[in-house]
Amino acid sequence: MQKKYNIIKLIEIITLGFAFPLIIIHFRLSNYIILFLWIVFIYTVIVYKTYYKGDIKTNFLSLLYTIKNNKYYIQYIFLRWFISSVALYFFTDILFPEKLFIIQKSDQKDLLYKILLFYPILSAFPQEFIFCKFFFKRYLSLFNSEKKIVLMSSIIFCFAHIFVINWVAPLLGYIGGLIFANTYRKTQSLFIVTLEHALYGNTLFFLGLGWFFWGGSVGY
Repeated sequence: MQKKYNIIKLIEIITLGFAFPLIIIHFRLSNYIILFLWIVFIYTVIVYKTYYKGDIKTNFLSLLYTIKNNKYYIQYIFLRWFISSVALYFFTDILFPEKLFIIQKSDQKDLLYKILLFYPILSAFPQEFIFCKFFFKRYLSLFNSEKKIVLMSSIIFCFAHIFVINWVAPLLGYIGGLIFANTYRKTQSLFIVTLEHALYGNTLFFLGLGWFFWGGSVGY
C-alpha cells in the first residue's frame, strides 16, 4: 500500500514540477504564470487539508512564538539578504547594465510600488506553500532525508522557472530554492520562509533582474 502511495506521489511530482512548466512553454502561456501558480497552489492546499488535517492552521500567538524562537536565525536571514543584494547589484551592473533599475527608468514607475506590495502575497506566499510547506509534508517519506528533499525542492523550484526561456531565472531559482528550502527545514515556518522569499523577490524587481522572471522576457 505504501509503495502504491509513493508511486502516486512520484507521478504528482513529475506532473506538477516538470510537466506543468513544459506545458506552459509549449502553449506559450508564460504571461498567465500567476494564474497557473494559483491553480497549483489551490490544488496543494486542497490536498494538504484533505490528508494532513489540523496541521495548516496558525494563530497570532503561535506566530509570535515562532518569531521569538527563531529570532537569531531571522537576523541571519536579513544579513544574508543584505550581502546577497549587494552581490546581485554588481551581477546586474556587470552582466546586464541595460536592465539595472529598468522599472525606475521607465514611464511605469508606479509598477514598482505595486510589485513591492503585491509580490509577497500573490507570488512569494503561494510558492513557499507549494515548494516548502506542502512539499516537505507530502514528500519527505518519499525521499527519507531532509537533505534530499531540500535538494529536490530546489531542483523543481529551478525547473519551475524555465518558462521564461533564459538562463538567469533558473540559475537564481536554484540558488534561491536551496536557500528557502534550508530556511524552512531549520525553522518549519511558512511565515519566515515567505518573508525571506519576498525580500529576495522584491530586490530582484527593484534591481531590474525581475525582468528575467516575468513572461515579458520571453521572446516568442
